[in-house]
Amino acid sequence: MLSEVSVELTQQKLLEVKNLSKHFPIRHGITERMLRKRKLWVRAVDGVSFDIGTNETLSVVGESGSGKSVTALSVLGIVPKPGKIVQGKIEFKGQNLLSKTEKQMHAIRGREIAMIFQDPSSSLNPLYRVENQLKDVLTAHEKMSKEECRRKIIEALSIVGIPDPEIRMRDYPHQFSGGMKQRVAIARALALEPTLLFADEPTTALDVTIQAQVLELLEDLKKKMGMSLVMITHDMGIIAKMTARVVVMYAGNICEIARTEDLYERPRHPYTSLLLAAVPRLDRRKTLTIIPGNIPNLIEPPSGCRFHPRCKYATERCSEASPVLEQVDQDHYVACFQANFITLKGESSQK
Repeated sequence: MLSEVSVELTQQKLLEVKNLSKHFPIRHGITERMLRKRKLWVRAVDGVSFDIGTNETLSVVGESGSGKSVTALSVLGIVPKPGKIVQGKIEFKGQNLLSKTEKQMHAIRGREIAMIFQDPSSSLNPLYRVENQLKDVLTAHEKMSKEECRRKIIEALSIVGIPDPEIRMRDYPHQFSGGMKQRVAIARALALEPTLLFADEPTTALDVTIQAQVLELLEDLKKKMGMSLVMITHDMGIIAKMTARVVVMYAGNICEIARTEDLYERPRHPYTSLLLAAVPRLDRRKTLTIIPGNIPNLIEPPSGCRFHPRCKYATERCSEASPVLEQVDQDHYVACFQANFITLKGESSQK
């Protein structure tokens, strides 16, 4: 059952991504002659558009390889080279981030937009004490005395529930459990109280009990700090608890955008319905559905709708033309030619 999450959508847009495409050239195992003859690109993100409002919690969901993380990294301007944004616009507080210099983006990252990564063991430097890792973030953006810096580090660790922060700040990452390491990563991301936070699969590396604690912490901090939160996940159960609105991605495209409750009650895209059917429920007996096939090769993606090779509702038109996001209900958008001709099962109707 959906938790009581406010779904009142604000009219003020904090971030707006417009027709974003991020491609990566393939060179490994490819000869120069082949490259000259034909450019090979992985179309990781291809024509993605969405927005997030002030104080909103948005979820971006989809299978691994759907382009969720690359989209978030593109917003922060930290996608590794030779990745290339071939088109699109990313507007944050009315400013196009793609027109910013690296120096200007450095000033925005951490202070205005921050990110929590999937594995804290990888995102935290094992050679530096926790104190130094938070200090680097603080002093990169603000001039402050050693005492003020120390006070802010202790405060940040205390807020995320690290016990005895005055002592634990002197420890190295390996001296923390997985859940506590993720709390340290959250403290580092929120040290400067950013306006927008991306959380990229923040609980994947944790056990179930710790997952719930971290999600509850993020939800609580989001409310206290008044920031906007983007949860990137493949777990449809997480979005039911935390988010007001959902963006469903598949193979670099957006399939559906809707309020969370509407998406659970009545999904309009076949892929969304299959994702919901694959969610286990403890409160009812339910046969889990396996999504047939695999994510397509994004070097040469299928023609037309990228989901059509796996879709039982696909027609000839689906293989010939690419559907665009169209509004089908209030705050509900879907990219599917069959959306108005098929009835899909939502979570509330799964038996």
